[in-house]
Amino acid sequence: MSIAAATSARRPGEVLADLLPASRVRDVALVLGGAALTGLAAQIAVPVPGSPVPVTGQTFAALLVGTALGAGRGFLSLALYALVGMAGVPWFAEGGSGYAAPSFGYVLGMLLAATVVGALARRGGDRSVLRMAGTMAIGELIIYAVGVPYLALAADMSLTAAIAAGLTPFLIGDALKAALAMGALPTAWKLADRDRT
Repeated sequence: MSIAAATSARRPGEVLADLLPASRVRDVALVLGGAALTGLAAQIAVPVPGSPVPVTGQTFAALLVGTALGAGRGFLSLALYALVGMAGVPWFAEGGSGYAAPSFGYVLGMLLAATVVGALARRGGDRSVLRMAGTMAIGELIIYAVGVPYLALAADMSLTAAIAAGLTPFLIGDALKAALAMGALPTAWKLADRDRT
C-alpha cells in the first residue's frame, strides 16, 4: 500500500465505530452495547485480600468502549452503565448496584476516562502501539484519580490506606489489560485499512 493510500484510508477524527454505516440506530446500538459490555466485564471479578475493591474486567471494557466509540458515545455508554447500576440493576463489580459502595468512585472515574480516551482516539491515540500505551495510561490515571479518593471517603480510610487498598494491588493487572488493548486496537485499524484499500 502506498503512503497516499494509507493516508486516505485513515481519515482524521475517525474512531473504529465510525467505520460502520452512520445512522442513529447504529449510535444507539453502540451506546447500549458499550454499557452492556462494561456490565458483563464487571462480573469477571477476583477479590483482593484486604481491599473492598476487586480486580475486574470493568476498567478494560470501559477504556475499550471509550476508545472504540469516541468521546460522545463512550460518555453515553458509561453514563448509561452508571445510571442503570445506580437505579438498582446488579451489574457493577460482583453483582453490586447503587452508589453507596466504596468502589463507586471507580465507576465515576471510568465515565470520565472513557470520554477522555475517546477524544484521544479521535486524534489518533489508538492507531499505534505507542500511542495506545499513552492513551490507556491516561485513562487508568483518571480512573484512579477519582476512584481512590472516593474509596478513602466512602470507606473512612486515610489516603495512604486507600492507595494501598485501591491502587497498588491493581497495577500489574492494569499493565496486562493495557498490553491487550495496545495490541488489539492498532491491529483492528490495520485490518480496517487493508479492507478499505
